[in-house]
Amino acid sequence: MTHLPPVPFTVVPDRAADTLTVRVSGELDYDTSGDLLDAVVPLLSEEAGLRDVRLDFSGLTWIDSSGLSALLMVHRHTSEARAVLHLDHRPGFLERMLHLTDVLDFLTEPGAPAGAALADGRSDEVTEAGAT
Repeated sequence: MTHLPPVPFTVVPDRAADTLTVRVSGELDYDTSGDLLDAVVPLLSEEAGLRDVRLDFSGLTWIDSSGLSALLMVHRHTSEARAVLHLDHRPGFLERMLHLTDVLDFLTEPGAPAGAALADGRSDEVTEAGAT
């Protein structure tokens, strides 16, 4: 059986007007999820005026729970920056994970910034200990 070497993980940000597009290739997992955050978060804090953040997953080859956690953190930061997160060109395995974990709508719907009060008075803020 022939084993092909894994596709190297890359994130390539591209800013055009009020949209940041980040092309994600390779495996988004425990070892690489920090790289995604490092590519997106500084641009959100440094670059004012972003309305949309588009993550292009056409080159994604795998995602694990750490990668999903990174997507949730990206959403938190985009919400704080009042930008809308888009998950473009989702491969089947990512689509299944997003549906099984029931987070697709949460990640892609424009809404209140992270930490805002929910309808029942609780906060949706995530802490290091987990969701509050």
